[in-house]
Amino acid sequence: MNSLERYLKTIKGRPVDHLARIPIVMQFAAEYINSNYGKFASDYNVLVEANIVCAKDFGFDQLSAISDPYRETQGFGAEIKYVENGVPRCITIPLKNKDLNTLEKPDSYTSERMFDRIKAIRLYKEKCEGQYSIMGWVEGPAAEAADVYGLSDFYMDIMLDADFIEQLMDKVTETAIEFALAQLKEGADTIGIGDAVCSQISPDVYEELILPREKKLVDAIKKAGGYVRLHICGNITHLLPGIATLGIDILDVDHMVDMEEAREILGDKIILAGNIDPVSGIKDGNPETISNYMHNTYNVIGNPLMVCAGCEIPSKTPNENLKSLCVPIKYKD
Repeated sequence: MNSLERYLKTIKGRPVDHLARIPIVMQFAAEYINSNYGKFASDYNVLVEANIVCAKDFGFDQLSAISDPYRETQGFGAEIKYVENGVPRCITIPLKNKDLNTLEKPDSYTSERMFDRIKAIRLYKEKCEGQYSIMGWVEGPAAEAADVYGLSDFYMDIMLDADFIEQLMDKVTETAIEFALAQLKEGADTIGIGDAVCSQISPDVYEELILPREKKLVDAIKKAGGYVRLHICGNITHLLPGIATLGIDILDVDHMVDMEEAREILGDKIILAGNIDPVSGIKDGNPETISNYMHNTYNVIGNPLMVCAGCEIPSKTPNENLKSLCVPIKYKD
């Protein structure tokens, strides 16, 4: 059973040889091949090489096109500055007022950074089709609205001018759908959706304003034949009842969330991924504690589970710690 078969069988609820491993690596991966984060985020060749090498050396079952939150944002008109050893900086906010007509319309094949991700998917397909799951990535409605409008203004107007925020989220959701479908067309089997700002939003506001846009995005991906992996950093316990209605395949669970409670709320139709603390658990842990954590988690919550940390594997994580995370855990019926 190869990595792709293991991944797809897990999604379809079938027995596998061992749990699929889907860690997210960005700066760690860049440095592992003696490159840097700036090149990883700006050149698809570096991103692809770094992920493939890590997949082979550590035992991943999925290749990812994630690098930072500002692919679509650049398409909307933002200026992006690359940083050698850090996340790219968004140094201009595309929407300086509430006139949505002033926003540029991103295009997956002509917007520079969006097309770079498309080329990453193409290269993955060329090099690894049939071997690994290939995950594309888009920003969720709330996250991209905040990137386009500014985080503080987004949080303020979600309370003071919800009608405008809804219109903005509708606009960025359409771009996310177009971008997701383009990545599926080019070879991705899964689309990751990052909507981190939601962790700071109340359940009522989330379910009324954001969840319907996420649902539209998820439905479009599923209709096109793709699978969906949702990633919301932070403590999302209060959002889990809403998330349960989205129809996603995989939910990344950060270390602040109790996995047993997540299973109780989400049931066994959604694959949980996580949730060991990427810093204290992975970077600063040791192989024995990492292995014990993942085995204990599996013993408590059972199937379906995929192995990863609560969020991105940090830079400077000892290689032996990441290898320990990815040691196969035998599947239990």
